[in-house]
Amino acid sequence: MSTFSAIDEEREIEREEYTPGVEPQPTWCPGCGDFGVLKSLKQALPEAGRTPEETLLVTGIGCSGKLNSYLDSYGFHTIHGRSLPVARAAKVTNPGLEVVAAGGDGDGYGIGGNHFTHTARENHDMVYIVFNNEIFGLTKGQTSPTSPKGHKSKTQPHGSAKDPVRPLSQALTAGASYVARTAAVNPNQAKEIIVEAMEHDGFAHIDFLTQCPTWNKDAKQYVPYIDINDSDDYDFDTQDRAEAQEAMLTAEDRLSEGEVLTGRFYVDDSRPSYGQEKRAIGEMPEEPLAERYFDDDYEWERSHDRFLAKHE
Repeated sequence: MSTFSAIDEEREIEREEYTPGVEPQPTWCPGCGDFGVLKSLKQALPEAGRTPEETLLVTGIGCSGKLNSYLDSYGFHTIHGRSLPVARAAKVTNPGLEVVAAGGDGDGYGIGGNHFTHTARENHDMVYIVFNNEIFGLTKGQTSPTSPKGHKSKTQPHGSAKDPVRPLSQALTAGASYVARTAAVNPNQAKEIIVEAMEHDGFAHIDFLTQCPTWNKDAKQYVPYIDINDSDDYDFDTQDRAEAQEAMLTAEDRLSEGEVLTGRFYVDDSRPSYGQEKRAIGEMPEEPLAERYFDDDYEWERSHDRFLAKHE
């Protein structure tokens, strides 16, 4: 039996399997939206048919980085802004893994913004959940890339003079093939979106609004919210890029005005993922690259051998 035998195993999966045997006491503040992300993820994984043995959760630094401490699966806690490179490497070497990357708005849209752009551009097959509370929470309330203009904090005591980044629009422009926004106060929608994102072949970006009652009291609870896919006031085609872009701009503008629009904004099921494209041109093997480490009979190839062969 190999390390990879758990992948695609057909069996009943219980939500409790994702609860650690010795469950650590969460260090999130009471009322923190991060609890909602954990709950939604633990509900979504079994519904999507994923076992703990075939799931990898890669996190960054910040309050969101504690997520894989409370989820019993494979986990990798990276440094600030670097969850996506690690997640990409894991998916490339073992495409059968369900790879979920997670980070905060400072982690994902700030220091890790370049990785966000290029992972979306290359359409790597993974789920990326960004805990967006519009503040740096773990470091005690500094202005973040998504803090609204005019927001006062200890680093911007007179109010931020900058417009916030537009994460939905940025994901679409970069090339993400699935873009959605949900909120911790809407766990049922969040679970459904995470399941869809896991089943999607390509880069699925979820901007997850997570209230911070300790350091960002301006954002309150992100309620009331409107499901943009069910509202008659927002009729658009999620498969039409131009219509999706317009809906995203509206949602990003309205959030600063106190109106929370959540739902699926863009879905492109026709675009091949990074792995599919690489395998199609022969630059990635059909079998998982990582499995070669467990094959004693495999004859290793060295890139320098191919280089030297051209000059012989």
